Amino acid sequence: MAKADLYATLGVERDADSDAIRKAFRKLARKYHPDVNQNDPKKADRFKEISFANEVLSDPEKRKIYDEFGVQGLDPNFKPEQARAQQQWGARAGGPGPGGFSSFGGDFDLDDLLSRLSGRGGGGGFGGFGFGRQGPTRGSDAEGNVTIDFLDAVRGGKVGIQLQGMGELQVTIPAGADQGTKIRLRAKGSPGTGGGPPGDLYLKLKIRPHAFFRREGDDLHVDLPVALHELIQGAEVVTPTPDGPVSLKIPKASANGGKLRLAGKGATKRGTKDRGNLYVHLQATLPPAGEPLEAIAEELKALYDDTNIRAKLGV
Repeated sequence: MAKADLYATLGVERDADSDAIRKAFRKLARKYHPDVNQNDPKKADRFKEISFANEVLSDPEKRKIYDEFGVQGLDPNFKPEQARAQQQWGARAGGPGPGGFSSFGGDFDLDDLLSRLSGRGGGGGFGGFGFGRQGPTRGSDAEGNVTIDFLDAVRGGKVGIQLQGMGELQVTIPAGADQGTKIRLRAKGSPGTGGGPPGDLYLKLKIRPHAFFRREGDDLHVDLPVALHELIQGAEVVTPTPDGPVSLKIPKASANGGKLRLAGKGATKRGTKDRGNLYVHLQATLPPAGEPLEAIAEELKALYDDTNIRAKLGV
């Protein structure tokens, strides 16, 4: 293990994104975790290697240092500015710099680094990796996406979700959750090392569109079909809400496309007990076509009395 390639350790390409790195680590962790390989020191050492690789490559800053300098860049005593100066010196001189760095990324002994990180070589700890004398170390956090129903987000509550490798979990959705809301599941992340606790899992919510409700901030909207006589004469009708059907009074001479408000029937405002509003948009619906409807239409013509109803449009 004289030359370490952390990407090869996890079996990913150098341009792998965070999701690919996380998946690769979890796959290897299930295979080499000490809990399932008791009394197998080789697999225990292998688990330390993949855990180390994951800790580095899943952290953007550490990964950046590693990509530039290799494993030696992770040494707690390593000074990036000095190393860059040595590189520049070596380039001008046509050879390696004073520190002997002919290249960065492959000529550093990972066993030596792990020894120093664990305290066996006299060096300090680094980043909480928790090898050797560092003791139990908490596992890294993980992230994922999960899709839930529109009304589960609006109303909140317990929702069963399926996660690969974990089966069904009961997750509490906060009332008023929206697209992109993050849910924290304690101890559902990557396993810890040396008997340490697992990390947490953060789930980003995606919301399925609803058949007839739509959302704008904390307010909800619904299009309600109504008959012509209900618009003209007024009526008491039933409309859906997130809490179930309720009665709604349509005023006389309401316009097609008119909007009625049901206060407090929208989504819960995050961090409060208050709720937004539900806006009901009246959508006129014609009766079935036929001679009776044609006769009524003829009668309606006289009511307009040659008024130009499109005058405000300038036509």
